[in-house]
Amino acid sequence: MEEPPAVVAVDEYTEVYRRLPIKLQLFYGIGHVLNDVCASMWFTYLLVFFQFVLEFDHRQTGIILLIGQIADGLSTPFVGYHSDQSDGFWICRYGRRKTWHLLGTVCVIGTFPFIFSPCFGCQDAHTWREMFYYSMFVIIFQFGWAAVQISHLSLIPEITPNEHDRTQLTAVRYSFTVVSNVLVYVITWIVLYVDQGQDSKIGPGDVAKFQHVVWSILSVGIVCSALFHLCTKEEDNGMGNDVRGGQIRTSIADLFRKFELYRIAVVYMSSRLFVNLSQVFVPLYLHSTLDMPASALALVPLVMFIGSFLTSLFIERINRHFKRKMTYSIGAVFGIVAAVWIKFGAGHLYETYYIFAVAFLLGAGGSIVLVTSLGVTTDFIGANVNNGAFVYGIMSFTDKLANGLAVVVIQYLQNDQKNIYFYRNVLTNVCGGSVILGAVALIGWITKDPNEPFRPFLRVRQAIPEGGLGRKAGRLTLITGGVVDQWRALMARPPNPALHALEHKLKNEEEVSPTTTPLPAFRRTSALKGV
Repeated sequence: MEEPPAVVAVDEYTEVYRRLPIKLQLFYGIGHVLNDVCASMWFTYLLVFFQFVLEFDHRQTGIILLIGQIADGLSTPFVGYHSDQSDGFWICRYGRRKTWHLLGTVCVIGTFPFIFSPCFGCQDAHTWREMFYYSMFVIIFQFGWAAVQISHLSLIPEITPNEHDRTQLTAVRYSFTVVSNVLVYVITWIVLYVDQGQDSKIGPGDVAKFQHVVWSILSVGIVCSALFHLCTKEEDNGMGNDVRGGQIRTSIADLFRKFELYRIAVVYMSSRLFVNLSQVFVPLYLHSTLDMPASALALVPLVMFIGSFLTSLFIERINRHFKRKMTYSIGAVFGIVAAVWIKFGAGHLYETYYIFAVAFLLGAGGSIVLVTSLGVTTDFIGANVNNGAFVYGIMSFTDKLANGLAVVVIQYLQNDQKNIYFYRNVLTNVCGGSVILGAVALIGWITKDPNEPFRPFLRVRQAIPEGGLGRKAGRLTLITGGVVDQWRALMARPPNPALHALEHKLKNEEEVSPTTTPLPAFRRTSALKGV
């Protein structure tokens, strides 16, 4: 009896897909709660605390925030690069991502309470000595915050290779971010409203109240971080559930040659500018422009993040149905409407009722653009998860540096304390302009293949025989052929971009590797049917 032919495994694979367990999604999501509650206090109440409680000059408060953003921005690529390395240290056996997460958690817990406390031994000291004192804690805190953020983000492409599951994890992560912000604002509202009353303003006597808020939120963050480390497992091979096996690491130089990296950085930076600057300047707008009581500084941001939370529940479905570009555009429209409303909003009805509608739009728009920009980043990383943390570090570097510079420039431009409309103009022009910039950077560009803009140039370069053309002639052919191919692709855009991208990818695989086993017909047919 003739034996059946043996089944030989080649480079082709069949991807067995299963949805991520809900428990895994939840335990992953709570791993960033400590960062979220601290970031909420940092962006929403740092300027308020230093200006109105510690009575620092508004320029000095801007410098404190800038120092923190620079420290965070410099830490993120550093943490990202070293988090991607498979070092042989004994502590890294715990998991290269979770090791950095644990280190960052310790730094955050050990320094954050000192930022919202009086300076010890500085009763008669000069203000600049106090700034040095706070700057030391801020730098260590921001390093720890960056370590937690980058290590937590870089787990997403390792947990799952599926685009929709990555979006779902990002949405769950952002949902816990929103819940964390809501928790901060509820606790702050209770402390300020119950202890002070409805019409009181924030002043130097509120130091103890801010400390109560800080320790309350830190307690929640510590518990969530402990559950994350106990219940979330990091794969030893660094590839998570990806059935495709190991991937060749892309070098840092090749990564910086990819044009999409800079486009994504602009999208992510703009999204973060919109979210963070609205979070920073809404309390100052309420306090200085609308002259609202202290309780409103917690209630209005609370409504803003309720809008974020409700929207985050549907972001994965919206992305699945409308795709990235349209989803981001919807969020941008929400943000632009809110910015215009802030510009022209005035009167009793606006301050009593409409301001909450504006806050809801700000929260919903910020939720959509931020989650979508993170989804675009995970799409760019794709299967190359070995550089995932470094890519997130680059994104975060642009975000933190831009936010810090924006805040310090805005604070320096605030020369006239009597100009009550200053922060209104900031929310309208800066926040509205940033979300427009993100939409412009994203519209007309999204591709499944991160090398797509360079494909024509790479194809021409491969077609030139070595030594067959002079250097100048080779460059001319390279440029001319690439431009012609790009023009043809633009003029003959197919009605189904996803189908075109898949066919283009299959064609390139056959061209680059003509000696390998060709793609079976049933694989090609089933792949095209799934588009």
